[in-house]
Amino acid sequence: MDILLLVAIAFWLSLAMAGAWATQRATGQSGWIDTIWSVAVGVGGIAAIALADGDFDRRIVLLVVISAWSLRLASHIGSRSRGASEDPRYAKFIEDWGDGAAWRLFLFLQIQALAAFVLVLAVYLAAANERSFPGAIDALAMLLAIVGLAGEAISDAQLARFRKTPEAKTEVCEVGFWSYSRHPNYFFEWLIWCCWPLFASTGSIWNWLSLLAPLMMYWLLVHVSGVPPLEEHMLRSRGDKFRALQHRVNAFFPGPRKSTLPGDQ
Repeated sequence: MDILLLVAIAFWLSLAMAGAWATQRATGQSGWIDTIWSVAVGVGGIAAIALADGDFDRRIVLLVVISAWSLRLASHIGSRSRGASEDPRYAKFIEDWGDGAAWRLFLFLQIQALAAFVLVLAVYLAAANERSFPGAIDALAMLLAIVGLAGEAISDAQLARFRKTPEAKTEVCEVGFWSYSRHPNYFFEWLIWCCWPLFASTGSIWNWLSLLAPLMMYWLLVHVSGVPPLEEHMLRSRGDKFRALQHRVNAFFPGPRKSTLPGDQ
């Protein structure tokens, strides 16, 4: 394991999130935080792949996956942030933090840098895998990556189209993938990170660390900074309509719609 490379990547991620903090303070737009985070993880992942010493063919595939993930997510969040109102999740954090919001946000973003390092570590371990490519496990990993990338892009596009309709001002999105999960974009994002332990799978004990990426991403999305604050915002803005959706549709994992409650519309 190249410790110096990992230290350099950790420093880069910390510096990038310090820049995200400065950008938020200057613009008042928290959406740029997630844009910069996506780019920072992508750049860190590309560096890890380029400087690792694993199988060359696998590294080429990994380069395509991490670049596609970073470019798509950063461009999507960036375009959404232009001229938009404050991200409701960050707005709630800043409101709750009160007078200490600036420095608590800085600390929060450094924790995000640590989370980003866990993800890039999984990319590095996959890139350092010397097992001959491709194998059956690599095929499964590529399938997860393709489904995750495509599913997240489609979910975001479906939501973007819904937001342009008159109904979006008062209703909740239940089109396409959003009929089977309240947060399909989060589910497919998690699915993407499930591919890295498969790409990394060898007999090396260090490669088990790659499992931290999907485990951490699931915990963050479902229990910390993804579903909880967003659903709290939706309950405030949509009330009973969103409560009815919570009954009908799974929060994270896609599944069959449940029967409606009496009085549901």
